[in-house]
Amino acid sequence: METRTVLVTGGAGFMGSWLVDELVKKGHQVVSADNLLGGSERNVNKDCKFVKADMRIRDRVKEVVKGTDIIFHLAAYAAEGQSFFSPVAINEINIVPMNNLLVEAINKDVESFVFTSSMAVYGAQKPPFREDLPREPEDPYGAAKAYCETMLEIFAHTYGLHYTILRPHNVYGPRQNTADPYRNVLGIWINRILRNKPPLIYGNGDQTRAFSYVEDVTPAIANAAFHEKTNMQIINIGSDEITPINDACRALLETMHSEMEPIYEPARPGEVKHAYCTVRKSMDLLDYKTSHTLKQGLSKMVDWARDLGPQEPTYRLPLEITRKAPRVWVEKLM
Repeated sequence: METRTVLVTGGAGFMGSWLVDELVKKGHQVVSADNLLGGSERNVNKDCKFVKADMRIRDRVKEVVKGTDIIFHLAAYAAEGQSFFSPVAINEINIVPMNNLLVEAINKDVESFVFTSSMAVYGAQKPPFREDLPREPEDPYGAAKAYCETMLEIFAHTYGLHYTILRPHNVYGPRQNTADPYRNVLGIWINRILRNKPPLIYGNGDQTRAFSYVEDVTPAIANAAFHEKTNMQIINIGSDEITPINDACRALLETMHSEMEPIYEPARPGEVKHAYCTVRKSMDLLDYKTSHTLKQGLSKMVDWARDLGPQEPTYRLPLEITRKAPRVWVEKLM
């Protein structure tokens, strides 16, 4: 494979840092850009060029895109539940960088643009979600991702940009920000248990998800920019192991040898009850393979989290609306 100059936005974050590692391993020249809002310098690969940059700032985007062959855009604030209560901040973080990057991708003749979207664009349609379903988001975060997908399609159609839209679902594993009190349920539970607090479940716990281990997902993401067959494609990526939230919680408690019982809180407004996707397309086009069961992935994540230690929750993006927000968020009880 020919060596390319690759920009990864969100490169010090959870999924972004794993992708940087994969691309460096394949011999590419990688520029990792991150504003460190949710990422950490401890995640930065020593063999990449790291740039602290906020993709909301146009001049910074111009700088990091210069000389780039391929853009992997992962920088985002992936908080579906919180987006009902912090829509201004979350939509600015998710929408403005996409506009800036698209403009510079066209102006700088970038060859390929891979956008990591979300299954939140499907909303509450009947699962498993197929890539040919319409975009019907139920929350502001999903609406922002749907906007970004549409903008990428428009720009690609107009200017001939090679692009791929990826929709990972419920990715978890080492390097996830366990200090975040609003998103990534497995990380939140692990951190609470490490702090001798029982896990919280919103609603009755019958919600279903397909938790996807990061080491399974990353190679498929990396493949998206290097195959002509992925051009103009929307592709779900993740496990097809469908797990009720109650079962995931029990599996984690067993993994951590904890005898605590979960605490049930009222259901969160707008939460989609059942959300999981078809994954055949990612297997065919991106060589995706599920190699870790949930229990196997949890074991690795717990080992990493124990080494990291318990984290004090960081409420970095304040709630702009508190009406109907979970009381544990409003009272900062996470």
